[in-house]
Amino acid sequence: MSNEYSFQTQLLHNNHKVDKHNGAVSVPIQHASTFHQFDFDTFGQYDYGRSGNPTREVLEETIAQLEGGTRGFAFASGMAAISTAFMLLSKGDHVVITSDVYGGTFRFVTEVLPRLGIEVTFVDMTNLDEVRTNIQENTKLLYIETPSNPTLKVTDIKGLVQIAKEYNCLTFLDNTFLTPALQRPIEFGVDVVLHSATKFIGGHSDVIAGLAVVKDEELGKQIAFLQNSFGCVLGVQDCWLVLRGLKTLHVRMEHSSKAALEIAEWLETVPEVETVYYPGLQKHAGHQLQKEQADGFGAVLSFALRDRDAVKRFVEQVELPVFAVSLGAVESILSYPPTMSHAAMPKEEREKRGISEGLLRLSVGLEKTEDIIKDFKQAFEKISQKV
Repeated sequence: MSNEYSFQTQLLHNNHKVDKHNGAVSVPIQHASTFHQFDFDTFGQYDYGRSGNPTREVLEETIAQLEGGTRGFAFASGMAAISTAFMLLSKGDHVVITSDVYGGTFRFVTEVLPRLGIEVTFVDMTNLDEVRTNIQENTKLLYIETPSNPTLKVTDIKGLVQIAKEYNCLTFLDNTFLTPALQRPIEFGVDVVLHSATKFIGGHSDVIAGLAVVKDEELGKQIAFLQNSFGCVLGVQDCWLVLRGLKTLHVRMEHSSKAALEIAEWLETVPEVETVYYPGLQKHAGHQLQKEQADGFGAVLSFALRDRDAVKRFVEQVELPVFAVSLGAVESILSYPPTMSHAAMPKEEREKRGISEGLLRLSVGLEKTEDIIKDFKQAFEKISQKV
């Protein structure tokens, strides 16, 4: 299918819009764990399900096309994708990574990589000079997350890629928050793009999945080897669910991003709210950069109340959002990073990164925006009456 069509149209009209054998408009789910070989000397395209499966291949080819990469990979979870990509590194290598990174990634790079002899340095990646200063002779990777989780800092992708090229480093970018609907890092030269497809790409709180897309064929061969070696591949039933979720990705992101901006602007007027973190706000430090490198601001925002007690009272009063781990679903999800997404990060490390005891993260879903604001308004009114 030609890339001359818009992203929105390519979600529905791509190389796998119909089954090539029977014209079905839904990708067949191929449950086979192994495949008969019709020739003793020459094996067919598939041999064993861990190494390749027709259903998984459709998802992998589709996400590669949407991200503009050469090859895609589907994993059993977002962390499976991230940790497998890190295995491109070797003992003695060094990683420069954004300081305000997802808690699961923080846990992996601080507790697993050191055991493998790989060093890690956290930096504020919004400061390119700080990134450059912390690159060492053995630095092999710059790991980016933008907008960051949960304080929504925006990193200059193009600037970091340029630095990486100067020092012959790889670049990884976690694109979970924006998806290729809003941000396509490979267009800026990023080597590996990573996703928790559990979130916006799947979109319905019914699947755990991870995706990776590589810029060039050589990296593709290396990731393919690691994927097969570690074996943490995505099951075919889950591949189908992710493919179904992808079909509505654009319309979901469009609605939820618009709603997130309206909610963020309203939260700024609420006396109980001390800070709102959302790159769509013009006062946000990364607002202009986000406009330049992405097609939108995303559906995730964070806001800070006075303290943990204020958060607890607010959460007890809201009615519409699910209070849960995760994000990126059709229903709005309210999360408390200190005990959810960033529970693996020690309190002192969270506080260094601005993840206070009063911070809440909101992933905006598909509800009517006015209803979310109405619900939040009644919750704030109730907790203010109790003070």
